[in-house]
Amino acid sequence: MTIDRSKVDLKGRQIEVKLSRAASKVRIKVLGQSGAVLAEEEKPFGGAAAGSPLAVTWSPSSDEPVARIEVYGHDTAGYWAGIAIIPWNVSIPHEEVQFETNSDVIRAPEVPKLEASLQKISEVVAKTSELGKITLFIVGHTDTVGSAEHNLALSRKRARAIAAWFKGRGVKLSIAFEGLGESAPLVKTADQVDEPRNRRVDYILSVEPPRLPSGDASWKAL
Repeated sequence: MTIDRSKVDLKGRQIEVKLSRAASKVRIKVLGQSGAVLAEEEKPFGGAAAGSPLAVTWSPSSDEPVARIEVYGHDTAGYWAGIAIIPWNVSIPHEEVQFETNSDVIRAPEVPKLEASLQKISEVVAKTSELGKITLFIVGHTDTVGSAEHNLALSRKRARAIAAWFKGRGVKLSIAFEGLGESAPLVKTADQVDEPRNRRVDYILSVEPPRLPSGDASWKAL
């Protein structure tokens, strides 16, 4: 049984599964961040061919964020397999560190912003450590001023600098980073536009690595 993580739709409350044998049914159990069961669903598939996409939806009992989904696929021969995924992640709201032009050096006046972010990260981890091994993912972005190649490298350096600051400050979590340059703006602009909202770094706590855009982007362990 396989689950395409890109087809896990938490907003639409749907998951897509594929079995290696003809499918009889799929059962799912959806758990919230507190450990409460939000939904249990079972859907028959009447012998759907091996490899067919099998979509199952759920109706949660509350608006609590989904932390874990247990999936059980049953084939027509009576065999079954189970997989648990943990789609939980949290983006940490924060005040952006301001870097000097073309620099990845964190200046002393910016450190209190990181200290405040560290406090928020610690609070979330303290409440959710039972979910599994949580990683802090750092993603850098730029505006469109300068070449795409330069911005990609600069965003990666700045993401690494912030990741290294957290590590040096004693964060015990695994930390990974990547830079996306100007490829994922908050605000769409033309080329060579100075847009402060696009110069940002995201802090994401997650058990499973968040999906990155296709291409050469990949998480880099600190």
